[in-house]
Amino acid sequence: MKLRSMSIAWCLACAVAPACAHDTWFQVLPAVPGARLLALGTGNRYPVQETGVGAQFLARQGCSLDGRQALMQALRNDSHALVLKAGPMAQSCWAQLVPLEIELPASKVAIYLREIQAPAEVRAAWTRLQEQGLPWRETYTKHARIDFSPARGTAAPLAMDIVWEPAAPGGLTFRVLRDGTPLAGLAMELQSDAASLGIWRRSDADGRIHVNALPAGRWVLRGTDLRPASSDAQRWQSHFVTLAFDVPAPAGTLDSAAALQR
Repeated sequence: MKLRSMSIAWCLACAVAPACAHDTWFQVLPAVPGARLLALGTGNRYPVQETGVGAQFLARQGCSLDGRQALMQALRNDSHALVLKAGPMAQSCWAQLVPLEIELPASKVAIYLREIQAPAEVRAAWTRLQEQGLPWRETYTKHARIDFSPARGTAAPLAMDIVWEPAAPGGLTFRVLRDGTPLAGLAMELQSDAASLGIWRRSDADGRIHVNALPAGRWVLRGTDLRPASSDAQRWQSHFVTLAFDVPAPAGTLDSAAALQR
């Protein structure tokens, strides 16, 4: 009952957005003396945040600095995001929201499955439920991380996470974790603030995703692990995860939008 009540309240708060279950990510706001300011918001597609996140929905949050962890301070809820204050030298910050419920109209499910590139077994399971006349009922949990220092992020106490790992020159490597274990075969999308098309990759057997050098700009790596609920095969459980990061522009290179179109 408590979970359902929270779900109703959350969806009412998201009424201005196309749907409640979109990605949630961090964005950097102009700094203030002695602190980093971050915006945690939800949107249909990066980088436009459309709805904020109530501080009461934060189940876990924090930042890391050289192996130490500290909580962020929730300052205010703007129209599109929750504003959080972190330490000025934080290397990585994260948040996990409380699990919430949603029931999707059948007409929206195909769009949802396409947006997350759900695997064939998920699509087949949904077809079987439709044949039984059952609705789409899902419990979803959002996880978000932002890294300020390449390959300096460490795994946080999140149910799902993306860790930026050291890679060979000219490339980027990330590892997707669920409950601390590498998650293989998950479709993940890299989205840029300068291009409308994303770059899709699927995690390997060790949960890793490797990409060649990316154009300069702001990026988010996002994915959704969707599976039947362990307690009820007629319901769904999903973990949304995002990692926000910047790729600096080397001197004399093309801008990110031009490079993506080459």
